[in-house]
Parts: sequence; C-alpha cells; structure tokens
Amino acid sequence: MNSVRVSFHKRCYFSSSTASSSLPWISPLQVVKSNSRKADPPPETSHASMESQRKLKFISHETAINLIKREKDPQRALEIFNRVSEQKGFSHNSATYGTILHKLAQSKKFQAIDSLVRQMTYETCRFHEGIFLNLMKHFSKFSLHHKVLEMFNAIQPIVREKPSLKAISTCLNLLIESNQVDLARDFLLNSKKSLRLRPNTCIFNILVKHHCSNGDLESAFEVVKEMKKSRVSYPNLITYSTLMGGLCESGRLKEAVDLFEEMIGKDQILPDALTYNVLINGFSREGKVDQARKIMEFMKNNGCSPNLFNYSALMNGLCKGGRWQEAKELFVEMKSSGLKPDTIGYTTLINCLCRADQIDEAMALLKEMKEYECQPDVVTLNIILGGLCRGGRFEEALQMLEKLPYEGVYLNKASYRIVLNALCQKDELEKATKLLGLMLGRGFFPHYATSNELLIRLCKAEMVDDAVTAMSGLAETGFKPELHCWEFLVELNCRERKLLPVFELLDELVIKECSHNRICNIYSPESIGNPNYLYNFHFL
Repeated sequence: MNSVRVSFHKRCYFSSSTASSSLPWISPLQVVKSNSRKADPPPETSHASMESQRKLKFISHETAINLIKREKDPQRALEIFNRVSEQKGFSHNSATYGTILHKLAQSKKFQAIDSLVRQMTYETCRFHEGIFLNLMKHFSKFSLHHKVLEMFNAIQPIVREKPSLKAISTCLNLLIESNQVDLARDFLLNSKKSLRLRPNTCIFNILVKHHCSNGDLESAFEVVKEMKKSRVSYPNLITYSTLMGGLCESGRLKEAVDLFEEMIGKDQILPDALTYNVLINGFSREGKVDQARKIMEFMKNNGCSPNLFNYSALMNGLCKGGRWQEAKELFVEMKSSGLKPDTIGYTTLINCLCRADQIDEAMALLKEMKEYECQPDVVTLNIILGGLCRGGRFEEALQMLEKLPYEGVYLNKASYRIVLNALCQKDELEKATKLLGLMLGRGFFPHYATSNELLIRLCKAEMVDDAVTAMSGLAETGFKPELHCWEFLVELNCRERKLLPVFELLDELVIKECSHNRICNIYSPESIGNPNYLYNFHFL
C-alpha cells in the first residue's frame, strides 16, 4: 500500500516541478525515488546534447547542503532538496534533512516541516536528535509551545532511541523560559513515567533557576533539598551561583555570603569568576562597594584572577556612589593586570565620567577606544552625546551626529532624540530646527511630545517660517499635532498676515488627515468661512 502511495506522490511531483515558483507550495511528501515510474522512450537527440548529459555531475550530500544553505527562497531550497533525491543511488541523510528543516524553520514554514518530519519516519538512514533540538528552539522562539513537545515526542520513533537527558533538559528549559510552567510540570511527570527518568543536576538546576527568576526562593531551596537526597543530582557550582544570585536580587546579601561559605566549606566546591561576580555585582548594586572590594581581594588571594566582568561590576558600583577617582584607578589597575578593556568596560567608565561632568576625559577615552580598535557601540555614543548636551556643548554633539554615519558608525533614533530634546529644553531653536531636518532626511522621527514642544517654542519665539517648515516636514511622516499646537501655529501666521502658509497647512494637514475628526470638524471649509473663526484667528 505504501509503495502505491509513494509512486502516486512521485507523479504529482514531476507534474509540478517544472512550474513557476509562484505556484502553491511543493509538499515534501511528493518527493520519492523515480524508479517506480516507467520512463518514456528517450527522444532522438543530437550528439552534442548527449555529450552535455554525460557531463552532468552527481550532486553529493555536501554539495546539496551548500546549495540549500545558499538559497534564500525557502521554496526553492525545498525544490533543491527534492530534485537531488531523483539522482540514481542518492538517499537523503541526517545532515541534508537537518539543513532543509533549519532553513524552513527560519522562514516559519511550519506546515512543510510537519510534512518532512512525517516523511522521515519512512527513511532508513540514521537520524540524530540534534535535528529535533534545533526545531524545538525555533518553535519556542515563535511561542509554539505545543510544537516543542511534538518535536520532543518525535525523537524516539524517528531516531529510534530514547531521548537523552540533554534533550529532556532542553525541552524543559524552553518551556520554563517561556513561562509555560504547567506544560513543564506535566512534561517532567510524563518523562518520569514513560522514560523512567531520574532527574540529574542539570534538570534540577532549570527548576532552581525558574523559582529564583520568579523570586520564589523558598521553592528554590526546596528543590535543592531534593537534589541533596540523590547522588545523581547533587547541587553543583551552577546551583549555588543561581541561588546566590536570587538572594542578591532580593537584597538578602548576608544569606548569599553564608551560602557561599557553605558551598566552599561544607561541599568543597570552589567558586569561579562568575560566582564571585554574583556577589560583587550584588553588593555593588546595593551601594555596599567596600564589601564588594573585599570580595574581589578575597578572590585574588585564593588564586582566582578577576575578569572584565568583575572589574566592570565594581566600577559601576563606584560610579553610582560618586567615587569617580576610585573608578578611574580601578580601570588603570584592570589594564595593568593584562586585561584588555572591552566595550562594556570603556562604556562603564565613560558613563561615570559623563555623570561627573568630566566630558574631556570621557572624550579622551572614546579616542583611546578607537586607537585600541575597540569599537564603541550605540550605547557608548549615546552616553557621550548626553554628556555633551548636559555640558552645553551642542556644536560638538551636532558634529558627531553629522559625521559618525559617514565613518560607518551605527546610530539609532535615541541618538538624535537625546540631542533634540536637550536643544528644545535650552531654547536652542535654530540648532533644533537644523537637527530636525537632518533626522527626517535620514529616516529618524522625533518623539511626539518633542515635536509638539518644538513647534510651540518656535511659535512663541515668533520663528514663523521655521515653524511652518518644521510642521510641513513632520506632516509628511504622518505626524498629527496636538490641537493647541495647531491653533497656536495658525494664529501666529494669521497675525503676520501670512495667509498662504495657513491655507497650505490646511490643505496638507486637515484635508490629508480627514480621519482626525476633531481637527476636521474645527477646520472644515465651512468653519473657515465662519466670522467667529475669522475673528478668533485675527483675519479682521
């Protein structure tokens, strides 16, 4: 029966394979070997065409994988997958299936994935569970939690082996991270029954992490008690680090230190730099920087060298406490210890200097970053722009906004908004109008409130032409001014007898945005001819 179905699908595939890619999706189930169909008698061909057919190369698995990876269109990638299977002596393996499934998952072609997974049950090659772990991650990313479980349940019938503890841990972790607690609990119970699962430390750690993330530390400690009853799931360094992190997040620093000492003294587990960083960061965040420094000293004395994260956490704590000089000294110490500061380390200190109004030193560090080929990111640059604006150094900020994109540096809308907001607050209206033009030209739009504030400030400063220009530019982006802002602008134009700009604005804003009922009702053609309207806007 299966062979009949297979040959039928094969005929369907040949009838559709020559069609345009715009035709309906090609089901993977339509593809099987061509041996089951009798070939038509070969037509008479020339000697040249026969020679070209002889030169056609056999597509190997490796070549097929590369072709599928390079193809951007998922349907064409599936066509490649289907066509290579027509070759005599070719059978898909775990690698080719894994590649096409990954491509389809990236493109959200879930129906095609289901068809391919069903097809895999009839294949004779050996599959690896890594294919299904990858699919589970993709489905979780798109919040298809039931599909995560489907892929897990497909492992045993297709791989023909029970899912490994890694597969169980992956599935459980994906459900927990998606906050699907009920599904995770049912999954764990079913795994215990059907797979005779004995949870290991990794699985228990996922539960500890979940309870700590939700602030339910009591439940987390109950899980640890269960762990200690079993030899295969005794708490490890990750368990303790997770618990200490939860305690620090809740401000229970003394308990975190007690747990740290228990881990070393009772369980003989040596901490690493990450574990130390949990405590350093916890104390620094609570403003107890001196205790954080003592932890770092303890760390050094016990043969564990601090890393960039340890130094950055402590520097951040010093900055928050206003201890700028100590933060700079720590930065120098970090470099002298042989560590090369990364973007996070530089950004931490630059932020510290900008808060202390030491903009020149911050700019010097930015220059040093470039010299050491440490690329500043948009966070670093936004901190610098904010520092320049707070110091009233608007020209430098505007020059950065103007030049950086030409130097290949990425800026985001926040970069422009930081400067525009500061210019509006300081009544630097000419500079603000110029920056608005630059923003709109580059496809960045100001915040709605800032746009209204800028228009009102321009009107109050009687910069009518600038206000009209700004309004027109903003209107092209779909901006709808607040009613009082719109009234203010029209009134100001009327006072100066600039009636043409008024009607141009009416045409551009009122008629174009007729769905905005409040404005349309007030500024309809009938109301413009109303004497009260004319009086209100000083046409008399």
